[in-house]
Amino acid sequence: MAEYINENPCEFIYNITAVEKVVDGDTIVLNSKKIRLHGIDTPETKQICLNEKNIEYFCGLQATNELKKIIGKYEVSCIRKDKDRYGRLVSVCYVNGEDINASLVERGWALAYRKYSKDYVHQENQARINNLGLWSGKFTLPWEWRSKNR
Repeated sequence: MAEYINENPCEFIYNITAVEKVVDGDTIVLNSKKIRLHGIDTPETKQICLNEKNIEYFCGLQATNELKKIIGKYEVSCIRKDKDRYGRLVSVCYVNGEDINASLVERGWALAYRKYSKDYVHQENQARINNLGLWSGKFTLPWEWRSKNR
């Protein structure tokens, strides 16, 4: 159940005891509302990438699994930043005080979505330098993949 804490719409903070569903690598469902993770983008569920051995794998599913691992059974709290054109709340979410959005980028399973925010560029650069996650192989940028596969 969400707990209303702050009336400022740009700072709407809510605590959730459990995530109902992880939709994909950058979207979760809380109290029947879709929450889009702010400032990041992950491969789509059906998107295929190449790993470090040039073997195809579903990188979108891998990003989703990584988000599930980060969340685990922990309480999630989120700060609403915006609402997107699909009606989803765009938020920065936390587990044990750690920014989930940043964690996905740091591990290389999400990219900084510069079109909307530059908040996670540093984490992306570090993941790329260290060949983590997607950066260990070859992939198409999620926004480019979507534009070609719609």
